[in-house]
Amino acid sequence: MNERKLYKSPLSALLWSAAFPGFGQLYNGDYFIGFLLMLCTAAINFGSNLNMSVYIAFKGNFGMASERFHPEWGIFFPAVYCFSLWQAFNQSVSINRRLASLGVKKPKKATHLTGFFFGMLAGFHFGLFWHFSFFRLLGCLRVLDLPVINGLVIGSICAALGHWIESLCDKHDKK
Repeated sequence: MNERKLYKSPLSALLWSAAFPGFGQLYNGDYFIGFLLMLCTAAINFGSNLNMSVYIAFKGNFGMASERFHPEWGIFFPAVYCFSLWQAFNQSVSINRRLASLGVKKPKKATHLTGFFFGMLAGFHFGLFWHFSFFRLLGCLRVLDLPVINGLVIGSICAALGHWIESLCDKHDKK
């Protein structure tokens, strides 16, 4: 029996659900509820026009973003998002408790590079939406005004930061 495949990291489940509701459930092996949450999220985003409203707001046009948003749909998103986070985290804890009752011990390190990849994901999103137009004034850094390049740079910085935080947590767990 491979303990690494059985053990589910609560932090990884939580971060996957934070990236997109339902991904944490897929990580835990709860495929039905994972796909159901993904479907609900897609329907809410489509019905509320949430993604376009957020994009317009990041561009600084808050009035237009408010006009595009349909709150009668958007009101459900926080509930689906928070339920996804809660369920993924608690289900992984429950899986691990069941394994412990069967005598399966927690592996020394169950996940690798979670902080790196989550940092890259979060940083890339920040870089895409908040690319800094003041880089145009700096000459050689003008290339950073491009959203994809800015996303890669900020994503790399956040990935390094996430990996560093994960390594600090690992050191703390070993004590």
